[in-house]
Formats: sequence, C-alpha cells, structure tokens
Amino acid sequence: MRFRISPVAVIRCLLAFVLLAGAAALISETKSPFTERDKAYYADENLVNFVRPGLTIKILSASIAADGTIQVRYRVSDPRDLPLDRAGVTTPGTIATSFIAATIPAGQTQYTSYTVRTQTSPITNQSAIQAAGENNGTFTKVADGEYTYTFRTKAPSNIDRNAVHTIGAYGSRNLSEFDLGTNYDDDVFSFIPATAAVVSELPRDVVRTATCNKCHDQLAFHGGSRRTMELCVLCHTPQTVDPDTGNTVDMPVMTHKIHMGANLPSVKAGTPYKIIGNAQSVHDYSHIRFPASFLLAGEDGGLRDCTTCHTGDAKQKDNYITSGSRAVCGSCHDDVNFATGEGHANLPQVSDNRCTTCHTPEGELEFDISIKGAHTVPTRSRDLPGVVWNIESVTNTAPGEKPVVVFTQKTKRGEDIKMSDMTRLALVLSGPTTDYVSPTSRGYVSEDILRTTTDLGGGRLQYTFTNAIPADAKGTFTVGIEGYRNMTLLAGTNKQMTVRDAGDNATKDFSVDGTEVAKRRQVVALEKCLNCHPQFSIHGGNRDRIEQCVLCHNPLETDASRRPAAQNPPESINFMTMVHRVHSGNAQSRTYTIYGFGGTPHNYNDVGYPGRLQNCNGCHVNNSQQLPLPSTNSRINDPRGPINPMGPTTAACTGCHASTAAASHALTNTSSLGEACAACHGQNSEFSVNRVHAQ
Repeated sequence: MRFRISPVAVIRCLLAFVLLAGAAALISETKSPFTERDKAYYADENLVNFVRPGLTIKILSASIAADGTIQVRYRVSDPRDLPLDRAGVTTPGTIATSFIAATIPAGQTQYTSYTVRTQTSPITNQSAIQAAGENNGTFTKVADGEYTYTFRTKAPSNIDRNAVHTIGAYGSRNLSEFDLGTNYDDDVFSFIPATAAVVSELPRDVVRTATCNKCHDQLAFHGGSRRTMELCVLCHTPQTVDPDTGNTVDMPVMTHKIHMGANLPSVKAGTPYKIIGNAQSVHDYSHIRFPASFLLAGEDGGLRDCTTCHTGDAKQKDNYITSGSRAVCGSCHDDVNFATGEGHANLPQVSDNRCTTCHTPEGELEFDISIKGAHTVPTRSRDLPGVVWNIESVTNTAPGEKPVVVFTQKTKRGEDIKMSDMTRLALVLSGPTTDYVSPTSRGYVSEDILRTTTDLGGGRLQYTFTNAIPADAKGTFTVGIEGYRNMTLLAGTNKQMTVRDAGDNATKDFSVDGTEVAKRRQVVALEKCLNCHPQFSIHGGNRDRIEQCVLCHNPLETDASRRPAAQNPPESINFMTMVHRVHSGNAQSRTYTIYGFGGTPHNYNDVGYPGRLQNCNGCHVNNSQQLPLPSTNSRINDPRGPINPMGPTTAACTGCHASTAAASHALTNTSSLGEACAACHGQNSEFSVNRVHAQ
C-alpha cells in the first residue's frame, strides 16, 4: 500500500517541529501552568509540549479612524505566553475570536455598544436592537500570534472622541481531538480615541469577576467564552432587550432579577421570570434561590445583603448606596409602580433625580428607608449583643460514665449571659471521631440543658449528661453546644421585631480510653461554604459550624423521626450524602426530599449548583475527595437509596452520580471485604477522582 502525503501536510509538520523544538526548550525551564483541575495536567508530556493547551487573549491596542473604522491589535498565546496560530496550522487548534466595541457616553455610567444586531421574535413579531459581538470583519496577521481585526461595524460619525471607549475580545480554542477540551478566554481594552491614551482603570467597576467566581467557580456564559464581568457589561447594557419577553438584559436589572428568582414579588404573584436566548432557548429563573439567603433565618434573609456582590476591590462597589435608580431598585422590588406610586408610599417617582433624597446611603437607625438600613439583615444587626461559648473542660469521660461539661457563655463584649436569658441551649454528644456512630442508634445524643445547668460562679457553668458514654467506647468523642436567645430590636417603635441571636457552635474533643485525642479529619472548610453562604446558619441559627453539623448528620441518622409514616422509607441525612445530593438536586434521577422539624418537607430537586460540580475542591480541602477514604469510615444508612447500607465511597460518589448505572457500578465493585473503588479510582490511578473531574 502506498501513502501520499500532501505538501501542505509536510510544511505543517516541519513548522510544528521547529516550533515544538523552541517551545520545548522554554517549557523545560518553566513550571507547569496547569493544576489538578486541568485535563492537561494529566496528559502525556510530549502531547502537552506539542499541543501547548490553553488560550490567553491579550488586546495590545485599539483605534477609531476619522471615518469610523475600528481596529484592534491583539495577541493569542498559550499560558506560557508563547504565540499561537489562530488558523490552527502551525499550532494545533483553530482559535475563533469575536469582538465588541462600546463606549460610556459623557454623564453616563453604563456602556452603549456600537456592535449590534437586530433580533426579531417569532413569538411577538417584535424586533429589538441588541448589543452583540462580531467576527465578520477583516483579520490580518502582524507577527507570530499577533493579529489586527478591522471591524465590519463602523463607529457613528458623531462619536465623542474624548469619551472612554472599550474593545472586548472573546474566543475559544478547540482541542477536543486531543482530548483536551475547548479552551476559552476574553479581554478588554479601554482608551480615548482623541488622544489614543490607554485607560488603565476599569471604566465600569461595580462588581468584580472574582466576586462572582466565589459562587460560580468560573463565569462561563454563552457557550463558555464570556468569562469576565468586564466583558459582559459591554453587551448587557440598557440598550439591549429580549423581544420575546420584553425583559431587559441590562446587567444590573437582569442580575438582580435572576438572583432574586423565586423571591421576586412578580414570581410569587404567578408571573415567571424568563429570558429567551439564542436559538429560542428558554431560560426560566423563577426557581432560583440566592444561596446567600438560603440558610438564613427569616423569609428573605441574605437577599437584603447587597454587599454579597457589591464588595471587594471594585472601585464603584458603593454604587448601590450612592446611585439609586428606579430600574435597579425596581428590579428586585418589581411590585413597585413608580409611575403611580403604588408600593412606594403612594409617591410617584417620575425620574431618578430625587431617589437619594429619601433613600440616603445610611441613616441613624437600622431598618429605616436608607439604603443600608432598608437592607439590614436582622440576624446581622449591630444591636445584637451576640452569644459566645467556650467549652473549658469535659470530665468523667470513661466508658459507662456521664460526662461533665464546664463552659462559659458571654456576649461579644465579654458580658456574662444568664441561663434564664437563653431561649434554647443544648449539648450534643457523639463519637468516635473516626466516624460518629455512637452513643445511640442515631449516632448521637442531644440534651436540653437550660434548666439543669449549675452556675459555678465567675461566669462558669456546669452540666452533667443524663446519657452515659457507651461501655465499649474507644478513641475520641466530641461534645458541641448550640442555641440562641430571642432579642427585641427597635423596642417601642412601629418596627419592633424579635430576632434570634444565635452563637457560633463550640466543640471540644476528649478521650474516653486514655488514648491521645484525635480530631475528626477535615473534609471541607467553612470558609468555602461562606463563599456562597455568607452566613452559614442552619436550623433557625442553631448550627453554623461544620464540626457541629456532623455530630447529628452522621452515617446512622435519617429523617425517620420527622418523616410521616405515609412517606416512608426514611431518607439519609448523613452529611456527605446529603450535601452532595442537595447541591446536585436538579441532577438527581429521583425525588430528593428531607423532612425537617414539624414534619416540614424540603425538596431539593430544583437546586442547581452555581459552580462546576466537577470541581470537588470547590468544597473539599487537602484533596479529601481522593481515594481511598480512611478505613475507619462507616457504612451509611440509606433506606430510600438503591443500596442500603452503602459504603462511604459509594455514598460520596453516588451523591452526585445519581443514576442507576452508577449505583450498579458501585454495587458490582463492593464485596464482603469492602469497596474496591480505590483499585481504579485511587489517587495515582488513571481514573483517579481528580483526573476524571478535570476540565
């Protein structure tokens, strides 16, 4: 058999060889830019050196000629700043790029885009001009990896050449043929056309990308190539409307409405909040519940906390308290009719000029009509004295004995809090720390200590458990404290309210057999929970520390004590199982409902994780998701699951991988000796947990 090789293929191979030789020399001297989250981290070194995966787009300069011609010079490179070929000839993977040109007109704070398209709705037959990117202009190669793009769109003849103009670029590099996925990046460049002066500070800097990525892990919209707020605000402007629904996609309005979701007054009244996108894809945000409010006591909780997003280094982060407007405020409060005054103290508001006359940034009192006051989260009120516990000692801890706990209870200012001032106070006991499965069939005991605590004086309190340490107990046990007191805020006023002032849980480990105290292994970090849930507060404020949560949410516990008999069998509430299932709620193949206090059902099938579920390190620390898990981990009680009881690895993995096939795979690889998962998915295996979840 004879093979014919085209001249183009020969040239391409020779060029690739030359570039590879030079690149390999540089690569060998630098540290790998890839992490365990990247597919390239696990790829063959020779393949990585040849393909040089990754994509970085950098805009170098831009100009607008007298006739309105817009041109941008940009560079595409790999993560080591080595040039890439956009055509995919001398370096693998074609690079598709699109561009946006926009300006912030004098006296305004938001962009107006020059690059637009006309979108006609097949539903309403209405047309709308929408800001958009373009890629149908002229590309010219300047140097290796450097190109100019001349826009097809021309700037209007009457543009303000002294106003800030911004060029945005976004693109993708397809490396799927090498099993390295598709790489994305974007960049923005601001300048003054009249002088060609570069504007180094962000012209619009209200919410930073890093703030969004605390929850979203990696912003990646419209197919994945739009990754920064700096780029998004170029198109999501007041000029852009969805003609299918009539809804604006202006960034502040749209973002507020999306994050309010199910709590929008209009949605509660029965009108869904939808945006119809490309190819008539329907995006219904009516089920969204903002995670910052999800765990807070009160109906709206953290929905009031504007600083969840308006924070960090953004220079215009205080816009929400200094630049109130009907559009922005009405995006959340969408039951207000500013034209008639309905919902606005019967005061019509015909413009935004006087908004801050009444709604000042901050007033003298919380919960007033100032911006900060009206958005005060009750449980974060500055007038709450707080509850601070410290467990000083746990004695009488031998098997068969009843532990004696000595603790202090003070305000944040160090003042003693009397037991009679507390509304609820309890101690929880469980062990061993290898996995909490004792001292009862539920894995823990919880005792109300309000009326049976001894005052030792000097602010010290003592309680003796009525339950004993099991006779066969070994290792380290843990005791934790939880509770709150009801406090009155704004007493004697029309806004008087009762608020739970809850303390941060305190725990203490102790040995029951004389062996060295061993803490429970750390699997996740509270700091990571706080990225999305700024006030991590469960069960009415009683539990806000993971160390406390796992005492009850253990391998043995289910919702049997709360679930109506007609709804049996019970559901597992083991922490590992429950957290995985909750965060992948909309991916569960079965109904996932937990019954809580008062027999209240909590269904999580509409929960969507805002980040990437594949990113285990979004929650885990110290690579705790890697296999094998400690041999001391217990089997998990899961009466409603396909496997009961199930091994700890099965519990963790099938929490997200919820299909019958995944459960069958786990069951097939479990014998009387235990789970064989680590044989294929161990830390150094070809199918390790980190490797199969890499992007």
